[in-house]
Amino acid sequence: MKGLLNNQRGAGLIEVLVTLLLISIALLGSASLQVLSKQSNFQAVQRTTAAQLASDYLSRMRSNRGVLANYLPANDLGGGTAGDAPAKNCIGAVVNCTGNEMASFDQWEWEQILDGALELNGAANAGGLIEPTACFAGQNDGGEGMYEVAIAWRGATEHPNPDVHNCGEDTGKYGANNEFRHVLVMQTFIGES
Repeated sequence: MKGLLNNQRGAGLIEVLVTLLLISIALLGSASLQVLSKQSNFQAVQRTTAAQLASDYLSRMRSNRGVLANYLPANDLGGGTAGDAPAKNCIGAVVNCTGNEMASFDQWEWEQILDGALELNGAANAGGLIEPTACFAGQNDGGEGMYEVAIAWRGATEHPNPDVHNCGEDTGKYGANNEFRHVLVMQTFIGES
């Protein structure tokens, strides 16, 4: 009986070490799950922001149907490509802007929102999307028809290069092979006023 008790002395220590190993593995798994959850949440916020921005731009177009062609810029928007603020600020009920002035102001203001200028961290833009690019398509003559807003942004994780649209493709902002490029495309029909 005495020999049997001596063999049991180290068993408690081994059991404690195995338990610690299992707890460590469980904690690492939990931490990994937390990181994936945060990344997924960030991606969802970016996609929601892109959808709201695209919807807003199409709404601005719909409310100023007389000059729809002016809402289709020659260059993609994002990163301040719209330039400085227009001479006429079209915010407010007392401001009397023409359709062309309103389109110019809408484009500039919308790009400010796209680039995150509504939220600042010091002097730097902190809101909006990460390295956004916005592309537009529609009737070149500004007539009745289908209009499209595509928005690309840099995701936090690699993503297969989406085939839905070429907006922002090969700009270098989304990785060497566009592996971080995420795209949302929104289309709508805009009829005559």
